[in-house]
Amino acid sequence: MSTTPLGAQDADHLRLLSIFHYVVAGITALFSLFPLIHLLMGLAIVTGHLPMESEQGNEPFDPRLFGWFFVAFAGAFIAGGLTLAGFMAYAGRCLAQRRRHVLCMVVAGISCCFMPFGTVLGVFTLIVLVRPSVKAAFVGVPASLTGEPSAP
Repeated sequence: MSTTPLGAQDADHLRLLSIFHYVVAGITALFSLFPLIHLLMGLAIVTGHLPMESEQGNEPFDPRLFGWFFVAFAGAFIAGGLTLAGFMAYAGRCLAQRRRHVLCMVVAGISCCFMPFGTVLGVFTLIVLVRPSVKAAFVGVPASLTGEPSAP
């Protein structure tokens, strides 16, 4: 699986990070579904099931526009959160297989935005992934990135 032998401590850290990536991905997916109430409320406004009538007969703007704002912002938040959760789960799989080092680093950096769990996970993942022994264990990492001299 790997091109160089990996120490027991490094292998254990990668295994734990992989598991925690799956856990934090599930938590991220759950929290990203919270705006579903806004999405449903916006759809109710747009379809007319939740009438928004002013006391005056002359409305300065169409109330459906307000509903579309709800739909757009909630949809963007949900899509972004589920995408981040998917990438976290995929990074967990890549950590277990010791593949795609750069992707794991990028996902670890982005997951730092999801406080507090993603921040802790991202920082620990970055600390482990910058070790030369861990970097060398990933399949397809060029020798120039690991600091090892290349063979002629």
